[in-house]
Amino acid sequence: MSNIRIPDQAELFSLPNLPENSCITFIGMAGAGKTTVGRLVARSLDWAFADSDHIIEAAFGAPLQAVTDSMTKEAFIDMEADMVCDLRFTRTVISTGGSVIYRQRTMEHLASLGPIVYLDVPLATILERIARNPDRGLAIAPGQTVEDLFREREELYRRYATISVPTGGIGATESARRVLEKLASL
Repeated sequence: MSNIRIPDQAELFSLPNLPENSCITFIGMAGAGKTTVGRLVARSLDWAFADSDHIIEAAFGAPLQAVTDSMTKEAFIDMEADMVCDLRFTRTVISTGGSVIYRQRTMEHLASLGPIVYLDVPLATILERIARNPDRGLAIAPGQTVEDLFREREELYRRYATISVPTGGIGATESARRVLEKLASL
């Protein structure tokens, strides 16, 4: 068992192998836990946290589902790519929308900021979580199922990830601990 754990506010974790101005980006399907685990990792490092979905909501002044519903899948992905490529953060944990991996330039930009963490969650868990929050803002084409989307994206997540962290069947705190452990070994 590793000695890495999620600290309370009195103790912080550090990643001395990462440059001081780095970011850590989370990728994965809707419902993978990118925001929840990302916040825990940010808190453990005493870094800022940013969610690209929330940035889009703020820019449009509307919930993400309303934004995605107002555009074609391709138009949404292009807009998301533009917004994410404009991010100029340091010492920030970034949670991205699940569709961020569709544009290579976006992923190259995120990789230039620091390591990319893929939260690898089984399809059954994703389906259960999406069912609990159906208004989470999926960029999905008409007639496409979540299963189709999962299969389409899985290879891209693996391709762009610096590290992949299987998190099926474990809680957010344990997931964050595993992420920190893998990041520490880079």
